[in-house]
Amino acid sequence: MMPRNDLSRKPAALIVAHGQPSDPAPAGAEIAFLAAKVQSLMPDWHVRAATLAEPGAIARAVAEAGEEGLVYPLFMAGGWFTRTHLPEKLAEAGGARWTVLPPFGLDGAVQALAVDVVREALLADGLVAREATVLVAAHGSFRSPAPAEVARDVATRLQGELGLARVEVGFIDQSPRIAEVAAALPADAIVLPFFAARGGHVIDDLPAALEEAGFLGRVLPPLGLDARVPGLVRRALKASRG
Repeated sequence: MMPRNDLSRKPAALIVAHGQPSDPAPAGAEIAFLAAKVQSLMPDWHVRAATLAEPGAIARAVAEAGEEGLVYPLFMAGGWFTRTHLPEKLAEAGGARWTVLPPFGLDGAVQALAVDVVREALLADGLVAREATVLVAAHGSFRSPAPAEVARDVATRLQGELGLARVEVGFIDQSPRIAEVAAALPADAIVLPFFAARGGHVIDDLPAALEEAGFLGRVLPPLGLDARVPGLVRRALKASRG
């Protein structure tokens, strides 16, 4: 392991996700894999990952990297977790001087990526945009309007830039539910999972909702798993540092 005083000379970045409280290891490994890809693009930085669900993960990362750095929240929206809970956890870990950046889903480049992903899917399926239907499947929240607002903004952007025949938004944790929206979609519709990682919502809840709806269309991988994401994280970190 590199000595602490060598690490402290490098700009430090910590990618933080919510994780899965009931089983934190798989989500932690997935975010660590992303951090490793970002690290490979930024050899002059110290890039690590942690989840809020894994006890002590943030404290270990801060202890290794130093008292200052940038935190990249791998969340689809801003809210209590990114504005309050995460800064509190950083302060408890001795990282009160770390700077929390805007969340993944609010990055304009990430939203542009959503447009590119859908455009590529349309081409791959031989669909004409003006005849195509897309469902943006998102988490949503009964407590805060912020997650739904971001998903709807992305849907509006898809409609405006691609000229789609129809764009719908469905949620896991609020109305309209994914199952009720998907039930009315044509057989060639495309689902864009507006999620940062492959957690329980993507593995279990989304397939269950689409099965309930009898959905027969194509389901894309979660946006956060796109191969271009490490480069977008790198760009956000570099821009904030600069």
